[in-house]
Amino acid sequence: MREVVIVEAVRTPVGKRKGGLSNERPDDLAAKVLKELVDRAGISGDLVEDVILGCVTQVEEQAMNIARTAALTAGFPIHVPGTTIDRQCGSSQQAVHFAAQAILSGDMDIVIAGGVESMTRVPMLSNWQNTKWSESLTSKYNLIHQGLSAEAISEKWGITRSQADEFALESHRKAIIAQDQGHFEREIMPIEVMLEDGTKKIITQDEGPRRETTIEKLASLKPAFTENGIIHAGNSSQMSDGAGALLLMSKEKALELGLRPRFKVTARTVVGSDPTLMLTGPIEATRQVLKKAGLSIEEIDVYEINEAFAPVPMCWLNEIKADPQKLNPNGGAIALGHPLGASGARVMITMIHELERTGGQFGLQAICEGNGMANATIIERII
Repeated sequence: MREVVIVEAVRTPVGKRKGGLSNERPDDLAAKVLKELVDRAGISGDLVEDVILGCVTQVEEQAMNIARTAALTAGFPIHVPGTTIDRQCGSSQQAVHFAAQAILSGDMDIVIAGGVESMTRVPMLSNWQNTKWSESLTSKYNLIHQGLSAEAISEKWGITRSQADEFALESHRKAIIAQDQGHFEREIMPIEVMLEDGTKKIITQDEGPRRETTIEKLASLKPAFTENGIIHAGNSSQMSDGAGALLLMSKEKALELGLRPRFKVTARTVVGSDPTLMLTGPIEATRQVLKKAGLSIEEIDVYEINEAFAPVPMCWLNEIKADPQKLNPNGGAIALGHPLGASGARVMITMIHELERTGGQFGLQAICEGNGMANATIIERII
């Protein structure tokens, strides 16, 4: 049976909205990642059979199939195609799934999967404009803002404001320690940017972690969605800019090219969940992907559950009965940021390097998605 392996993985730093990457076009940013990926792997771009990128807000500089335009900008030959997909926050994780499925089916041997999003240059929901939901849909489901879904989750699972704030503070603490100890250095490619004054600067680190954050500062922030709610800017994911990509191959092709397979894509799943609660999908997705892999949660060495809002991974921990010490060990989207279409790739790339750093074997990733969905993936380090 064919095996899908990950040969290389790289990402940009995650820039704060209106931060260091704000002058970088997202198509150019994605192109830089694609070129860096094949350069690090030591292969020619003409061997790539498809480029699959996630991108949520596909308008303006992110329109017109950014995967294809980025591949051309990166200097890939014209015969290398590209396609852009939207599975909301899990878009680039779904790109990995589609790439793996193409390889498993025998249709392809070498596929790049990843994602990109500039939430500075192409604001979230700018593709929605003044559109409203169809009454045919709203007559069936109560479609609300994700922040209100997070409030509903906190109420259902009894998560308090102080607990959510403590979780957020811990995300920053872990991310800062990881930065200071160099945990992200291998996975991040430096990006040279032009500043407004015409000078150049090299961005080498994620800009999101807040070293000055305290529990008192978090407690002082005003609730964002309801007057007496618990969700605010400090315990929610940050709007961000960034890109990331992974090089997937059949194991046979990797060995034929003399490349070292680093990880096996062991199991994948995607589920639909309650479109009103919306953010609880990772719970069922985790159960399904563990079953597919024939593993228990205790056998997983690292869990990466996207921190869309603090209650999302918190209710996941409660339901899965997982070890909190294994969860997002280098911080999550609350500290590192959440460039929508790129987040699935960012999370997986970070998980890959953490497993290699610590010698762990299995990693599990799950991301909640708009309108009630979630992807989950298990990867295994090849020893």
